[in-house]
Amino acid sequence: MSAKSSLFLPIIVVALLVAALAAVFVYDGTREERIADGVRIGGVDLGGLTPVDARIRLDEQFVDGRRKPIEIDHGEQRFKLGPKAAKIRVNVDQLVRQAVDRSDRGGPFGRTFRRISGGRVDADLAPEITYSEKAVDRLVARVRKDVNRPVEEAELSITASGVSITRGQRGLKVKTGKLREQVAAAIVAPTGATRRFSAETIKLRQKQTEKDLAKANPVVLIASKADHTLRLYKDLKLEKSYGIAVGLPAYPTPSGQFTIANKQVDPVWSVPNSPWAGELGGTTVAGGTAANPLKARWMGITDGVGIHGTSDGGSIGTDASHGCLRMHVPDVIDLFPRVPVGAKVLIV
Repeated sequence: MSAKSSLFLPIIVVALLVAALAAVFVYDGTREERIADGVRIGGVDLGGLTPVDARIRLDEQFVDGRRKPIEIDHGEQRFKLGPKAAKIRVNVDQLVRQAVDRSDRGGPFGRTFRRISGGRVDADLAPEITYSEKAVDRLVARVRKDVNRPVEEAELSITASGVSITRGQRGLKVKTGKLREQVAAAIVAPTGATRRFSAETIKLRQKQTEKDLAKANPVVLIASKADHTLRLYKDLKLEKSYGIAVGLPAYPTPSGQFTIANKQVDPVWSVPNSPWAGELGGTTVAGGTAANPLKARWMGITDGVGIHGTSDGGSIGTDASHGCLRMHVPDVIDLFPRVPVGAKVLIV
């Protein structure tokens, strides 16, 4: 090889390299900018897409579905949180730039080589979804306000007209922590995931139910001074009615709700120190004796006032006693075993 040929060989090689480089740049420059195969965002494949098409696909996958409101149901109640109020944002533009940047690694030569060889870029970028936590808190607070209800205890009602029980109801309490988690999860969930669900609640038990009250009050007495009657209620139903005598105007029978405090058969009479008692005041008279006006049975109520039998049958239906409720002897004997100590007594 001549010296002249040896001189031209490097020049030819350099010229070929320059031409190859120029061809690469021309090829790369004439190609439309596309995201490399293998680039994904949140599992969504963007390979081969232009930035514009990638943005459209990301909108479909991460934005469009979030334009639907989140709906929470409870029975017939419904609560909504729209995307505007929730301030839901997805960083689509930033994600597309990141996808393009990952595709551009290696420069024109890397891009050209991948295009010619069918190479891939293995990358899965995570979308960033933001929202207003205050909006979620307000939604949860609205659900709690409208759904929560306090426990209403069952109540026993004893009036002149009879005995009844108001059932009340259990309370409800929204699982606010769980609800907040569900709303947050629905906001960031992929397109197609459910954005409507029911609010979970906890039932709050009554401390006192209808059954509890009925069991605790199997027997109730209602005495009417105006009608001179004593009514016996068993299991909330009127079982029997008796005639009675009540206190004289000077010694009125007390009004109010009381309980049967004690019971005696042929009770001893502890005579009160009262002018009407005369010389017997402060003494005791044996039970079952002729001098004892408390005949047969005694059911104490309050302050020396009670229910007892009387030998003065003509007084029944009148105001005749010194405060007690008098009954015919057969009636008080009949009533006595039916009424337990602790039974409620209403005197009206």
